[in-house]
Amino acid sequence: MRDGRELHLIDVATQNDRVLARGTFDRRPFGDEDDVAFSPGGEWLAFVDNPPGGFANAYVVPVDGGTPHAITALPNTNTGPLAWAPDGSRLYVVTSQRTEEGAVAQVDLVPRAPRFREDTFRSLFDETTPKTKQPSPASPAPSAEPAASAAPASAKASPAAAKAKAKPRTRIDFAGITQRVTLLPTGLDVARVSVTPDGKTLVLDANAAGQQNLYAFTVDETSADDNVATQLTNTSGSKARTRIAPDGKSVVYEDDGKFARVTLDGKGDAKPIAAAASFDVDFERDKRVVFAQVWSTLDRWYADPHFNGVDWSAQRRIYEPPALAAHTRSEFARIVNLMIGELDSSHSGYRAARSPGAPTFALGRIGADFDTAAYARDGSLRVSAIVPLGPLALAGHVAVGDTLLAVNGVPVDPHVDVASLFANTTGKRTELRIAPGGNAAAARVVVVLPIDTAHENVLRYRAWVAGRRAYVERVSGGKLGYVHVIDMEPETLEKFFSDLDVQNREKLGVVVDLRNNEGGFVDPYALDVLARREYLHFRSRFGNDAPARTALGQRALDRPTVLVINEHTLSDGEDFTQGYRALHLGRVVGVPTAGWIIFTSQATLADGSQVRVPSTSVIADDGTNMEQHPRKVDVEVENSAAASERGDDPQLDAAVRELLKTAPRATRSP
Repeated sequence: MRDGRELHLIDVATQNDRVLARGTFDRRPFGDEDDVAFSPGGEWLAFVDNPPGGFANAYVVPVDGGTPHAITALPNTNTGPLAWAPDGSRLYVVTSQRTEEGAVAQVDLVPRAPRFREDTFRSLFDETTPKTKQPSPASPAPSAEPAASAAPASAKASPAAAKAKAKPRTRIDFAGITQRVTLLPTGLDVARVSVTPDGKTLVLDANAAGQQNLYAFTVDETSADDNVATQLTNTSGSKARTRIAPDGKSVVYEDDGKFARVTLDGKGDAKPIAAAASFDVDFERDKRVVFAQVWSTLDRWYADPHFNGVDWSAQRRIYEPPALAAHTRSEFARIVNLMIGELDSSHSGYRAARSPGAPTFALGRIGADFDTAAYARDGSLRVSAIVPLGPLALAGHVAVGDTLLAVNGVPVDPHVDVASLFANTTGKRTELRIAPGGNAAAARVVVVLPIDTAHENVLRYRAWVAGRRAYVERVSGGKLGYVHVIDMEPETLEKFFSDLDVQNREKLGVVVDLRNNEGGFVDPYALDVLARREYLHFRSRFGNDAPARTALGQRALDRPTVLVINEHTLSDGEDFTQGYRALHLGRVVGVPTAGWIIFTSQATLADGSQVRVPSTSVIADDGTNMEQHPRKVDVEVENSAAASERGDDPQLDAAVRELLKTAPRATRSP
């Protein structure tokens, strides 16, 4: 693609709503089907690439061959999709940093003189203006254009020649082109852009207020309309496959798997389009294709070209016969995962597609734990703990030691599957018969609204964090703060920011707990807050003094910290640990991390099944591949089961001791 590498658009496999195009062995796959686009006249191919350095930008190359030219030079890691203006005068590129909103970059392929509405008005009275459409006077002669063979003059052009002549010629002036990039003020988090046939309006697939919808945004310099995005759709469904109608007056799109149509004037409601299709599922045929896709996907894109010392071709010969002999999808999946397991790589695996029509049901959760010893002894469900803010806690009139006798009138006994009593009760009025202290004679009915497992897990997690914070408060004598980071996702980063505000800033230091962190990608942003140091302070006449960074709106803890990790600190949690040590931010306490860190993506295969694709290695500053090499600790401390049973946390105890050695020397901001 670049540096003389050849581009092959073959063997295309979908990845969710994305497409990965197979290339030569050293060619990175394209991330999206719209990351590659031909110019309206077919002379140029625009594409997205990210050469060494980490920034992704848009390039163009003549379709007849030649050197690719960068047409954007934006310092962003995410670029694409892209779309040409129908007249070939502009290219629109979606660009962003990973945690920031997507913007639309408008690239003027030739220098353009400004156009004014007055020009359009005056042309109505210009008798010398030809009635036929002429090229825009703002477009200069091309300084770069793919070579075209000269056509012989002919009195009568053939229909094919006439059609070819009608195609717009795309002219590109590369001199200063990266300076002719404008970021459009859409006010949206844009994911995809399309252009109407007249080139005057962009249709944006964008997010706002947590919902994905379609918007129209004018790029017509002579328009009297406000330069504000007009919302076209208003549904919570996922939008995809946007296509503008040839007349430029409406848009057809997919909304949560169903097709719909909406007009571009923003005045009408979206109308569903009746479309349905059926297909035959042939497992015997599909498994041959899918096995080949799994093996070849990893063969081309796995991060280590030496496959961790495994003969990957030999693994195909070993595992393909039993995989093709599998009688069920689950059996096939087990065999494929055994083959992938030979790589001994994290973030890997194969997941079979869910069978159509497979039954699903959700268990309602009431936010309670029960005494397992009592259940083993006599089958009774005695409440041993109540989750704060859970359904049982909100219902009131229930305490630890009470016994659950019945659910919606069905008695609980050792012969009843209690879980089945809560099937499909989520969000529904559910009656529990409760015996206070186990006294059946005093039993009463308590009404609850069960929640799903995910929401109950959030409540349990919050309760655990509150308990850990109180523990640190107690063992440090109120001197230290505490924050736990469950993963490295943007939402958790925002929670991390808020947790480090005010309360923790009043402490002498903060314990940063990354135990059981599940990874993500925001470690550098979190580390920044811990690494920044104040350099100025503002002193107000009115007494509201503040550090400069805080007063100017930049987050900085500016307090000593200690990091706590364990064997379940995974992926980007390990990146955070590596950065914390490399930046000398403090001591690391606990046990070494898992050694599970490699960048990965997900490819969807022919039958809807999916395979994880670890494609990028993570290398520490000493040159060590962090995959299979856990991050070490300064103070090794294990949490035993006995300690947990007692309510103790030896790892937090050690972290507090280490931080208190440093915290007394910390100075407070004046």
